[in-house]
Amino acid sequence: MESHGPAGAGGPLERLARELASLPPSLGPVRLIGIDGHAGSGKSTFAERLAEALGGAPVMHLDDVATHEELFAWDGRLGAQVLEPLRAGRPALWTPYDWVERRFGPARELEPAPVLLVEGVGAGRRTLRPWLARLLWMETPRAQSWGRGRNRDGRELSDFWDGWERAELAHFADDPSRPFADTLVRQSGTGYEWTSGAGATAGTTSSVTEGDGLPRA
Repeated sequence: MESHGPAGAGGPLERLARELASLPPSLGPVRLIGIDGHAGSGKSTFAERLAEALGGAPVMHLDDVATHEELFAWDGRLGAQVLEPLRAGRPALWTPYDWVERRFGPARELEPAPVLLVEGVGAGRRTLRPWLARLLWMETPRAQSWGRGRNRDGRELSDFWDGWERAELAHFADDPSRPFADTLVRQSGTGYEWTSGAGATAGTTSSVTEGDGLPRA
């Protein structure tokens, strides 16, 4: 296993970004990259860092697509509002959900960028996989991930988390993502490491662990 310092212009995260940007388009002109994992596993933070390494690639958060009533039954809406227009090379017009107001907010436009990161629980579900150029899975244990999420959101959302955990268990029991991941991403106290997953195609993902250093908190 290799050890790496903080990312620079030629650092591991930038090499991963170049690898993703060189993949064939998977959704019209777009290379759709899924980042999946348990709630609280660090998907959003990793997506932000990867987007930066990609030169400011857009990130779609699936939390903006789900609702209180449809924690996982959002794939039809995502397909109609986002995937179908991008597949045709047109801008997508979609309406993010407001979790405080419990309603959909103003529409947003999403251009068909060369690389689009879609992060959230269910980013590797079966209805999305045909359109993914690469699927990354955050390899953080479920109990640890959920503990992070509960600590982050506080006691006032404990009832929500009770319901979420049941829903997530049911979702992954019916539609698992990890077996189809091309890349497994692990986070340590000093950075990220990633290895090929079971879903990797020969020659597309390095079998050697790569690492990307993070400053210590």
